[in-house]
Amino acid sequence: MRISIVQSCYIPWKGFFDLIGRCDEYVIYDRMQFVKRHWHNRNRIKTANGVEWLTVPVVTKGRFDQAIDEVLIEKPWADKHWRTLELAYRRAPFFNLFAPEVRGWYERAERERRLTDVNELFIRGIADLLGLKTRIIRDAEYPADGAKSARLMLIAQAAGADRYLSGPSAKTYLDERLLANAGIVTEWMSYAGYPEYPQLHSGFEHAVSVLDLLFNTGPGASRFMRPRITA
Repeated sequence: MRISIVQSCYIPWKGFFDLIGRCDEYVIYDRMQFVKRHWHNRNRIKTANGVEWLTVPVVTKGRFDQAIDEVLIEKPWADKHWRTLELAYRRAPFFNLFAPEVRGWYERAERERRLTDVNELFIRGIADLLGLKTRIIRDAEYPADGAKSARLMLIAQAAGADRYLSGPSAKTYLDERLLANAGIVTEWMSYAGYPEYPQLHSGFEHAVSVLDLLFNTGPGASRFMRPRITA
């Protein structure tokens, strides 16, 4: 049983879904500290004026140590984000196919007060559009304390996992030996080698929201998500 334990992001890039789509279970790891200018509350899209950020406004003043699942939305934002997406992608081949559902997510997201709930709404919706069968669950379902690697190990154990799939950035802190001693094999994602796909506007950019991939390639989006995994 393979598990991934990753902090939520706002409308994540295709690599995020590539990783969780290779797992039996994805744990939303939002009891960890929120980091400003991270992907937790923002992402990038392609526009006629180049790559632009979409940022969910959140309350951070005086809350430097808050966890992601404690972060509150500061002011209305969803309608502006949807209008920006519509302007950027209305000429994309599959925009009209997905627009009603994606617009519905934004209408629901506007009523949410917590960032983690906004992120989960989009992650679940996008996962469904991509046809992912991964079970998605919050980390609160697996109470665990301790340092980073110990907490990940305890969550994986509680879930009954024997393989833990991680993104490459965790190589700087993850204690693979600790997981191995618990009978859990660490596997690493590689995001190298993604094929390009037809993309609006000049140039090509991999590091944008997966919505770019969906609007441009439609039901064939999964053909452009081909990761490598190493133990």
